[in-house]
Amino acid sequence: MKRNIRDLTLEELRAELESMGEPRYRAAQVFGWLYRKDAPAEDFERFTDIPAGLRRGLAERFTLGLPEVVDRVSSSDGTTKFLFRLEDGALVESVLIPAGRRLTVCLSTQAGCRFGCAFCASGRMGFRRNLRPSEITGQFLAAEKPAGRELSNYVFMGMGEPLDNYDNLERTLRIMNSPEGLNIAARRMTVSTAGLVPGIERFKGLGLQVNLSISLHAVTDRLRGELMPVNRRYPLAELMRAAEEYVASGGRMITFEYIVFKGLNDTLADADGLAAMARKLRAKVNLIPASPVPGLDFKTPSTAEVERFRAWLEERRVRVTVRQSKGRDIAAACGQLAGGTAAAASGATAGPKAAKRGARK
Repeated sequence: MKRNIRDLTLEELRAELESMGEPRYRAAQVFGWLYRKDAPAEDFERFTDIPAGLRRGLAERFTLGLPEVVDRVSSSDGTTKFLFRLEDGALVESVLIPAGRRLTVCLSTQAGCRFGCAFCASGRMGFRRNLRPSEITGQFLAAEKPAGRELSNYVFMGMGEPLDNYDNLERTLRIMNSPEGLNIAARRMTVSTAGLVPGIERFKGLGLQVNLSISLHAVTDRLRGELMPVNRRYPLAELMRAAEEYVASGGRMITFEYIVFKGLNDTLADADGLAAMARKLRAKVNLIPASPVPGLDFKTPSTAEVERFRAWLEERRVRVTVRQSKGRDIAAACGQLAGGTAAAASGATAGPKAAKRGARK
């Protein structure tokens, strides 16, 4: 089976061309055609400054198609969600999120997810497979043209756990950062993790100033273990150790993502615990009001309740932002992506013990 040429880093493409008897400099020319933002090529014959013999040789060895857009839906707030079908029929979603002059794309790295966070629709799908670099970059290459404007930020916060697909993630980041290709500044890219400690340890060696976000959502092992099963394997003490080592190694400032669930993780004691963790790492906190997922009984806090929690953190000398969850009406907000599957949208199961317990005293 032919490999998609967009799975190759620039160095790998140079090696391939050398094996074909071609000079290494041709790789930069090919990369330009693959990732030119105005019109990424989908036919080797369009590589007009490449010799015809090399175009035929590339076509014999590689494919270069993009994921198929099978659905596109827009929210009243301007958010657009794309449903893509991959070569084997797997379905993944990505989201374009406008905010003033910024346009962020939220990318999926896996078809489904193996970590099963209790509040997340993606985890309820189960896990199908990792995505290859061509399938990750293909999401925004296929979506950017319909957007009609250039993307400003790239966040790996869609379906799946990015650090669970580390090898393909790293290759994707290097392809995106390559000056010969997409030339996207590392600081415009953000990788989010549920707390996969081995992945954080590997991320230290990336050598690019890519942003790292850690999805925290609870400040005790008991509650976090109920919300996020990954915490049972990598509890908070181990996660904080890995985060400290990441920062000490020269990594960029960490952001703690914290979904606020009404009556569950929004008390003054929660604010105290979160503030202590953030101050220790000099991390920023991004509060996210919980979004509804069919079949789960987590409750969305009011604006006043989120602002109260924010004020508590600021009183404790923590830098805080509140992410306005966009695209809720099209199931495109945090935790709502489900790959367009009927099973994921049907809400067949109830929430976990943490959700059923109601407000804590």
